[in-house]
Amino acid sequence: MTNGKVGLGLIGLGAWGNSLATAAARCGEAEVVNGFSRTGETRKAFAEKNGCRTSATLDALLGDPEVEGVLIATPHSTHEEVIERAAAAGKHLFVEKPLTLTVAGARKAIRAVESAGVILQVGFKRRRLGATRRIREMLDNGELGVLHQLEGVISGPAGQNPPQGWRNDRSECPAGGMTTMGVHLVDNFNYLAGPVKRVFAFSKKILGRGNLDNATVIGMEFESGPLGYLSTSWVVPKLITTAAHGTEATAWSEEDGSKLYLQKKEESARRKLPVEAGDSVGDQLAEFARCVREGTSPETGAPEGLEVTAVLQAIESSAETGEAVDVSNFRNIDS
Repeated sequence: MTNGKVGLGLIGLGAWGNSLATAAARCGEAEVVNGFSRTGETRKAFAEKNGCRTSATLDALLGDPEVEGVLIATPHSTHEEVIERAAAAGKHLFVEKPLTLTVAGARKAIRAVESAGVILQVGFKRRRLGATRRIREMLDNGELGVLHQLEGVISGPAGQNPPQGWRNDRSECPAGGMTTMGVHLVDNFNYLAGPVKRVFAFSKKILGRGNLDNATVIGMEFESGPLGYLSTSWVVPKLITTAAHGTEATAWSEEDGSKLYLQKKEESARRKLPVEAGDSVGDQLAEFARCVREGTSPETGAPEGLEVTAVLQAIESSAETGEAVDVSNFRNIDS
């Protein structure tokens, strides 16, 4: 583009798509110049709100020469096909989490990206939050000692009045809130402790509203040794926390990364430390723009997206069978 910004096409113009468009403008390094949705009214509203053009078909957006990269904010089951088509058109890709719903689908999408020589970034924003970044620094500096346990909770009340459409579809959102929310914390855990070795999951409907399980809890063992616990629900008040327990201290990222607490082993209570949450969505889109310009790799690319998809499939399997499941059973699937 003549203004030096990376021109982006947005595929999926719902509420989160609009948030991505706003964040792209906010980051100062990219700009949404075209948007696609199947519905004419949605396209019109998006164009009026964001001051850009829209396309009536995906092919028309992918054929726009001003679109250097695309942002994919469509239903989970469509990611694989959209990635393949956009990659074939030579467009760089930012896809909202999860990358795909299956490892086989993820590998197919990744092969398309690699064949086209384009960039793939997956939208795991919560590792970028200020408190989570600081916990990673504490681990690196030895401030927490030997990491023994991770705990995470991510929940919200949306399921008390279940939405219409794909967000209330079990095939689009397996294991309850894991697919729309919990995968963020799986990525946080991978960021802090490395790959998950095995999982044991319970997932059930308690409230009886909507089509999804509304309470899911998972025990985890990591390849590096620690254990972990993750809980997600879409029928209880909003809560987003990640905690790392070490032999020297415990650190908590709370209120979606905007609050940080620390308690050393000799202390009887935790204390608050200064931290700023930051602009995690704007930050990841700024990184995407730089990767497009410089040909570099994003922090959360194909390997990170594939790993979370493998854990998600293992969680689904464990919840269905009532048994502990090795993530390698899914991580190594190739077709």
